[in-house]
Amino acid sequence: MKTVLTIAGSDSCGGAGIQADIKTMTLNGVYAMSAITALTAQNTLGVRGIYNVSPDFLKQQIDAVFEDIRPDAVKIGMTSSSELISVISERLVFYKAENVVVDPVMVSTSGTKLIGDGAVSALREKLLPLASLITPNIPEAEVLAEISIKNTEDMLSAAKIIYIRYSSPVLIKGGHSINNANDLLYVGDNYHFFNGEKIENPNTHGTGCTLSSAIASNLAKGYNLADSVQKAKEYISGAIGAMLDLGKGSGPIDHAFDLRSRFADKA
Repeated sequence: MKTVLTIAGSDSCGGAGIQADIKTMTLNGVYAMSAITALTAQNTLGVRGIYNVSPDFLKQQIDAVFEDIRPDAVKIGMTSSSELISVISERLVFYKAENVVVDPVMVSTSGTKLIGDGAVSALREKLLPLASLITPNIPEAEVLAEISIKNTEDMLSAAKIIYIRYSSPVLIKGGHSINNANDLLYVGDNYHFFNGEKIENPNTHGTGCTLSSAIASNLAKGYNLADSVQKAKEYISGAIGAMLDLGKGSGPIDHAFDLRSRFADKA
């Protein structure tokens, strides 16, 4: 069985972060492992608190995984301090990690800022250049490219800037677009739009975590980058389209929408 490590924050509500990552990886046929960067107290209405782990303890978690069950891919999510980012980048280089998918999480679905200004600089300098794929949404791509994105041409411009700056392929997620959910994969002079229709579901908590985890799972299984993205988009569309409705705010998606095990039978 192929293995994937998620390095990200914990979501007490279960819809994003390592909880979403582990669900996604399991449903996409790989063995999931985790190194937790931060604990969050949150629900569908918002984030109440963030408690970062120490850099040394994060290092211990990453070392423990790589020394025993080497991951075939690594997904990186919430990294809220420059010290944690330094540890992650140093250990990824040390272990020569492969198939590194970086989801530059900056703001939660509910609007809470999850990363400090110093951490953004560290992310740019140390982590993004190590990525096999960077997966920003439109607001995050605007920060990384330092331009405003209003249309398809702007998405292309931003993707090119990000690719040139970090020498890493980039997938700009179009879910924040008004008219569609088209994603743009940019690799050098080659680019491809993955078309998607807006699904009228207000419950989208953790979609970014889910997509990047599904892509990492597919890369671990040996799919190329474009196929990994396509399969991940199909998975997340199914999870959103299942119309799970939990909580009083922007609720989680149904990661297990395609679960067909007898152990999942209802009582």
